[in-house]
Amino acid sequence: MSKLDLRALTLTIAALECVACANETKLEDELGECSATIEPGPSPLRRLTQVEYNNTIFQLLGDSSAPADAFPPDEEAGGFDNQANVLVVSPLLAESYLEAAEELADAHAPTFVSEIPTCAAGDESNCNVDVVEFIREFGKRAFRRPLSETELSTFEALFLEGTGLGEGPYSAEAGIGMVMQAMLQSPHFLYRIEFGMPAPIDGDVVELSSWEVASRLSYLLWNTMPDDALFEAAERDELRDPEQIEFQARRMLETPRAREAVKNFHRQWLGLDDIEPRILANGKDEEIYPEYYDGLPTLWRLETEAFIDYAVFEENADLATLFAAPYTMMNAELAAFYGVSGPSGVEFERVELDPTRYAGFVTQPGLLALNAKPDRSSPIHRGKWVRQYLLCQDPPPPPDNVPEPPEVDESQTTREQFSQHSADPVCAGCHQLMDPIGFGFEHFDGLGRYRETEWGLAIDASGELTATDVDGEFNGAVELADKLASSEQVKSCVVSQWFRFGYGRFEEQRDECSITELEAAFAAADYDIKELIVALTLTDAFRYRHAMEGEN
Repeated sequence: MSKLDLRALTLTIAALECVACANETKLEDELGECSATIEPGPSPLRRLTQVEYNNTIFQLLGDSSAPADAFPPDEEAGGFDNQANVLVVSPLLAESYLEAAEELADAHAPTFVSEIPTCAAGDESNCNVDVVEFIREFGKRAFRRPLSETELSTFEALFLEGTGLGEGPYSAEAGIGMVMQAMLQSPHFLYRIEFGMPAPIDGDVVELSSWEVASRLSYLLWNTMPDDALFEAAERDELRDPEQIEFQARRMLETPRAREAVKNFHRQWLGLDDIEPRILANGKDEEIYPEYYDGLPTLWRLETEAFIDYAVFEENADLATLFAAPYTMMNAELAAFYGVSGPSGVEFERVELDPTRYAGFVTQPGLLALNAKPDRSSPIHRGKWVRQYLLCQDPPPPPDNVPEPPEVDESQTTREQFSQHSADPVCAGCHQLMDPIGFGFEHFDGLGRYRETEWGLAIDASGELTATDVDGEFNGAVELADKLASSEQVKSCVVSQWFRFGYGRFEEQRDECSITELEAAFAAADYDIKELIVALTLTDAFRYRHAMEGEN
């Protein structure tokens, strides 16, 4: 290297170090400003999703019948099904809640009666006394907080009324069934109702109670109600202490239920739930892809889920690993699709892949086949997916006069056929944001399978990122994945997506401090996914709320 080259390299490194220092200083200043005030942003009333309802019923009753599977589908916003502002209760859903409550009460009231000796023996006077403790304990678990004395009296009266509705003059089973039905249809069961502590600590900002924090922890990390350890911590009023919140979050992340919650996030963020229904609905051209069969989409989804689960929980993966890992998880059937040797059974195992071809979930076939056509790859859809899902940038909507895509032409590559987009001024405005990214995936066909040529023609997988913080040219999906993994915009996008999923709402301007805290914690942990999840439990947006109007 010449002295001139060495001097240029030294100056470049120094400049980059200055930029990094400037960013760190800016972040420190922002954190300093944030520490002076508490701003939790909005705290909307959150209804249980279908997943949360089923999980809660299982934890509450040991019932695995998944009654919410028969409910009307949850509304979605931003790709997530837990966004508070769209989770309304329609008349049909209200009717579903009624039917589920009746069926669950019929199924489980006899068991509860058998566990109260005086009620099981038909000792009316003593049963009426002993059932109060059942109401207190069941109500605390169903409402995720202790019942007030007024509520206790109301449900006690309801039990007494119900005892006269069964067979014979006195039926404890009918009484407990009526209490269960009422509780399972109560807003305090179906919603996560939060009032916060009585006394504001900063303007109209109030701390959440330990009971409310316990529910926030459990539904964020487990998609279900608190366990006994959280209830006991809430009983001791420990969950207003950040250290105790962090302790519980780390404990919870070590359980199998946390894996399901993390899987649920990635299913929704990346669109994994679309792989089977959309591909099966559209199919794949049998002449072009004779190897395709309807069992593949399920395998593809399971691969990405197993990969993320393994990377996050077995490898303590950082963001770069998810984007660029040179391995995946597969079983024998999927190994046959890939054309590699490896597992011989049905269980998914780690398999090393060619690092010059494959990079994390970015090159896994499920997402590539999903964002492809039945008869070819699709640079448009793949580029749009990267722009929208990984960079949090929504391309402008297409014009009304979009021309029909060209027919498959075996004398041209897909890239050559779609070159019209850059030449046509009607198309160029939108497609210059998507196609140059999507071209990087052209070594993967419409099934998401690696190929060296298309119709025997050489493939050009060069592409370019624009309107990002890592703008520039790249060649192939591996180089694209490396660029995306280093992007601050991608890292911020991941933080935003976890914020939306974790808090059930979109971020607002007044959430700036909570977002800054999350980004700082994520960076400090070298972009470890589990550390970001822990950080979600320690922000102002998680621990506080504005007092409800009229409270103060």
